[in-house]
Amino acid sequence: MGLEAAVEATVEFLNKAVKPVLVAGPKLRVAKAGKAFVDMVDASGYAYAVMPSAKGLVPETHPHFIGTYWGAVSTAFCAEIVESADAYLFAGPIFNDYSSVGYSFLLKKEKAIIVQPERVIVGNGPAFGCVMMKEFLSELAKRVNKNTTAYENYKRIFVPEGQPLESEPNEPLRVNVLFKHVQKMLTGDSAVIAETGDSWFNCQKLKLPEGCGYEFQMQYGSIGWSVGALLGYAQGANHKRVIAFIGDGSFQVTAQDVSTMLRCEQNSIIFLINNGGYTIEVEIHDGPYNVIKNWNYTGFVDAIHNGLGKCWTSKVKSEEELTAAIETALGEKKDCLCFIEVIAHKDDTSKELLEWGSRVSAANSRPPNPQ
Repeated sequence: MGLEAAVEATVEFLNKAVKPVLVAGPKLRVAKAGKAFVDMVDASGYAYAVMPSAKGLVPETHPHFIGTYWGAVSTAFCAEIVESADAYLFAGPIFNDYSSVGYSFLLKKEKAIIVQPERVIVGNGPAFGCVMMKEFLSELAKRVNKNTTAYENYKRIFVPEGQPLESEPNEPLRVNVLFKHVQKMLTGDSAVIAETGDSWFNCQKLKLPEGCGYEFQMQYGSIGWSVGALLGYAQGANHKRVIAFIGDGSFQVTAQDVSTMLRCEQNSIIFLINNGGYTIEVEIHDGPYNVIKNWNYTGFVDAIHNGLGKCWTSKVKSEEELTAAIETALGEKKDCLCFIEVIAHKDDTSKELLEWGSRVSAANSRPPNPQ
């Protein structure tokens, strides 16, 4: 009865809307509702986006996919469609200071349907408990009217993104050039692990082929998380070639896990982005503590390798060196753990990090709310 009541209220709410949209959140995973969400997309014809922490949980190859909804740092044209909708269904969202870009979302509660793994809230109420997300989305798909208005609006305004400027011969490597080449590496047999920091934003812009895995840690923003996460993911998904993007500051926190990767004969590819500090922290709250001691990272990994196991390291400073390293990692060293240290300028960050950092900084430094 609870399921029926929740579906009825939601159908009425959505069918009245002119340009409704869907947004996938990270709790789709625990609710095992990824397929039910895609079925809802197919049945409804709505445009759909993902929250950043839900990237990889639903396909990005579907024609109605419009990108990542992350407030002010969303994929181009995505936030405009979501925030201008007159109804938005969020499936399994987590709203916090990081996911809402310092609480700067332009969303209205009365336009939102929030579907959690066991609860549905329609607008300002009513709320329905003991409703399972997977069943709810499946039932909703059978009864919602088809409405492609938001998707058609998106298609009208969409302009494809440009490419990074071409590099001069032996020009110092830019991070956007690195990710241009990374995009070409991805297949359905790959998985991406993005460390907390600028890799959050650069990896979020990657277009994942069908079947490509994706993980990153947003809830706590734990730096160093990705090294251990890479170890565990690669051990569990040994049919995939896992590619990790780790900042130098983060790597220093948990670097010793590379030893276990070698012992377990993993063949992941690690891109160590060496820009001389905690870049994300610089954008949130700068200070001398954000500068770190530079390591000889390839030397460090070679020392751990110690001639035992399969390991290959490379240090790259230009696009030419990068393309050669990628070719080697995907070719003759495909059975090795490949560690590629990318030397980047300390101020080489994505525009999204600059925007996100200033907004989160403003939210962090506001006076406490009066109780």
